[in-house]
Amino acid sequence: MKDTSTRFRILLAVSVLAVLIILPTGNPASAAAEQASTKEAADATPIVIGVPQYEKFPFAAMMKNAFELAREKINKEGGIKGRLIKLVYADDQGKPKAGEKAVRDLVRKQGAVMLVGGYSSSNSVYMAGMAEKLDRPFLISTAADDRITQRKWKNVYRINPPASEYTQGLEELFLNTIKPESIAIVYENSPYGTSGALRMMFFCRENGIEIRKILPYHRERTDPAYIQRILSPLKDEPPDVIYMVSYLKDAIAMVKEIRAMKINSLLVGGAGGFTHPDFIAKSGENANLVLTATLWFPELKYPGIRQYCDEYSNACGMISDYHAAEAYAALLVAADALRRADSLSPQSIRAALDKTDMITPFGPVRFSSFEKYERQNNLPTQVLQVINGRLQCVWPRDLASSTFVPPPEWRKSTSK
Repeated sequence: MKDTSTRFRILLAVSVLAVLIILPTGNPASAAAEQASTKEAADATPIVIGVPQYEKFPFAAMMKNAFELAREKINKEGGIKGRLIKLVYADDQGKPKAGEKAVRDLVRKQGAVMLVGGYSSSNSVYMAGMAEKLDRPFLISTAADDRITQRKWKNVYRINPPASEYTQGLEELFLNTIKPESIAIVYENSPYGTSGALRMMFFCRENGIEIRKILPYHRERTDPAYIQRILSPLKDEPPDVIYMVSYLKDAIAMVKEIRAMKINSLLVGGAGGFTHPDFIAKSGENANLVLTATLWFPELKYPGIRQYCDEYSNACGMISDYHAAEAYAALLVAADALRRADSLSPQSIRAALDKTDMITPFGPVRFSSFEKYERQNNLPTQVLQVINGRLQCVWPRDLASSTFVPPPEWRKSTSK
């Protein structure tokens, strides 16, 4: 009898426990709503993209305006699978250590899933190395040092051509139209300047063009006396062409001093500062008939370019140059990759970037390997000339809005 009573109590306890386990502890509908709310809250969290850039560089404001314009467009179109993009900026100060810190802060403190930007080549190499160390995809939009996509860094992609490719269009114009017999190469002694100068040296040697002088200079020094001293070897024996690789401030100073010294060579810039709207505004008549290589100009026929240019002009009060177009397109490419990625892991983002194939207002974007480059976009370049106070495209012919105009007295002063 005692055993039966004990077994009964055990069975009763087990039955009660089973019922407690099976029965819900709350309202099922309420629990489901709570789960949905939690998921919705998680999905509503913005996706952070880090933007390291040097705030004091001449193109910084222009590029930031373009990034913000692209962010607004992306978010208006639904963001990334319903989540908005949030851009977080960090000033890299144009210095290697500060650049590395900017990348660390964007990743570790701000939670950036990837990075977009990079202007100054001299420190973008270091920022790219830090992104690789932290395993964060970094889409370079402007920094042109050849080495950036030659280091076998799996996280580093670049939308703009490397510096040594900037002059493709210019080289074609030289061979087909200008046909210089001699050239002087003046360049800032930075990675960007050196890469551009080396490319022109190789081109001249391959095509029998005499290199009259090779003149490096410190970009931090733009006082007239220093510039005159750099350029003085060209006064007595001016070359057909003076090719300059310079940023905005020194591009303006260089052209001003060449005009003052009455050196009547054809002046040619290797993109950089020569394409900035302030180059013409601040150089005045000194800018007249200066040629420059460029990576982009507003009259190209890429889909969406007209709408982008109009929106940029309306929002920013100035005409976009290639630096802004690069920034705008880079964020569109990043958003496209994030939409296609299986997750926000670095591996998934890289896999999506690897398969990128799209047309942007800056041009087509496909990351590939060629020569020594990896994950590098490849685009044709153009040549602009300042004609009547405006930049006009003079090469290639099928895109030209004007023909090349030789400066008065040019060949007479440089002929042997």
